[in-house]
Amino acid sequence: MSRTSGTASPKDRFDHLLKVVASERFLKKQGLGNEVPFFICPYPADEAVAMEAMRASLVKQLGNRGVRVIEINLYDLSIALLRDRGIWDEVLAAENSIRKDELKELLQGVLDPETHLVPEIGARLSSEEFDVLFLSGVGEVYPYIRSHNVLNNLQSTAKEKPTVMFFPGKYTHSLATGASLDLFGILHDDKYYRAFDITHYEI
Repeated sequence: MSRTSGTASPKDRFDHLLKVVASERFLKKQGLGNEVPFFICPYPADEAVAMEAMRASLVKQLGNRGVRVIEINLYDLSIALLRDRGIWDEVLAAENSIRKDELKELLQGVLDPETHLVPEIGARLSSEEFDVLFLSGVGEVYPYIRSHNVLNNLQSTAKEKPTVMFFPGKYTHSLATGASLDLFGILHDDKYYRAFDITHYEI
């Protein structure tokens, strides 16, 4: 049995993640009650730099244990999509000359999860063998891409293998308001309830 608290140290969080993701129970999606195998790994936003290093080490150690991780950074993926569509330079040039709401509308259109982002993730998943998907870069793409929209649209694309989204904030559950992804611990408007908090996953 393994569990970490919201006040866990980075080392405790790393040890827990390594044990969980390397476990047969996790990889075989056991104990999920037929829910999609989506997991949130919340962490304090001020630990973002430490989390980057931890995630890289986690991928390496999991690989040493025979667990194949495919990692997709939403920020890097977004830039790649903008470059592929030939509008990256246009976006950079327009950034200082248009209003923030106009830039947000532009990017939300060309990076729409349903029509652009998730199909590209699906293409990457189908191109290589893997055991678990790591999603990162959530904070960097806000507010153009919302984490709950990504997860909602991924449900039919990434349901065969476990997905772990690294989330700079809190994944809260309340009887009054339901579950929400609270980015940076302060933005309480992304309602999503189908993912499991991996810090509470028991093996």
